[in-house]
Amino acid sequence: MVKTRIKLDDRDWEILKILQEEGRITKAALAERVNLSPAPCWERLKRLEQAGFIERYEARLSLKAFTPLTFVLVEVELDSHRTQDFERFENAVQLYPEIMECWAVGGGIDYILKVVSRDVDSYQRFIDELLDANIGLRRYYTYVVTKAVKSQTALPLDRLYPTVPQ
Repeated sequence: MVKTRIKLDDRDWEILKILQEEGRITKAALAERVNLSPAPCWERLKRLEQAGFIERYEARLSLKAFTPLTFVLVEVELDSHRTQDFERFENAVQLYPEIMECWAVGGGIDYILKVVSRDVDSYQRFIDELLDANIGLRRYYTYVVTKAVKSQTALPLDRLYPTVPQ
């Protein structure tokens, strides 16, 4: 979420595009890539962080390096639809690290979850735990991911914001 509205210029956009793909790039290398000296580049980076354009830096782990994992997409319907029911469910979701992502959605269901588990049996035990937790879960639909076709975290900035320099 953007905290302060600032006007981004071509170099700011370039910094953001580079950092999405190369989060561990050194400050010196980043400055060179955007044709700035290190101090002004560092100032821009701090300004982008303070304005909320950069939420965090993190490593993306290779799933191939681990034992096989099972990803499951779960559609969730709640028992009731009062504000406190949504809050109770959303607060509970924060407590379960197996829930990697949770989206509130419109339509016939209330939420979509992305869950990681060792296997389907572990996933089912996890769902049983959620059902027993009294968090308002009425019904759920499970979709086991059989193959990752595309997975990216970088936003397509030049598609979302046509004014972004190529």
